Amino acid sequence: MHSPKRKLFLDLVRAIFRVNGLLLADGDRMAERAGLTSARWKVIGIVALTSAGVTVPGIARALGQSRQAVQRITDVMQIDGLVRYEINPRHKRSSLVQLTDHGQQVYNELRAVQDPWAIGHTEDTSVEELESALRLMQRLINRME
Repeated sequence: MHSPKRKLFLDLVRAIFRVNGLLLADGDRMAERAGLTSARWKVIGIVALTSAGVTVPGIARALGQSRQAVQRITDVMQIDGLVRYEINPRHKRSSLVQLTDHGQQVYNELRAVQDPWAIGHTEDTSVEELESALRLMQRLINRME
């Protein structure tokens, strides 16, 4: 016998998969204007939100991706002049990733596109609904990690 809660949870999982695909497609469309992919945009976003820099493993944890995948992305982004590696005083083998001036400029361009997009998708959604959805996602992430 299947419980209604189990079915609702699995429906939620399928909806999350669908939303993820839609977010990636929208992200790719928006990032294309800046010559990026949504994968690079996600990395730029994590780095931009940390003023002191963040390590590749830290980016990977924040995005739920492998360290190796993030390392490949940051290496290409360094070649493209979007990020730079800095010495990490706390860990000799794990450099800090920081945005270059060019990377900050690209991030600002992306935000100029992202902000109206986010507002447009949440016009009919209350702050309480968004907070509730965020709390649920955070609880599920914490349980699964």
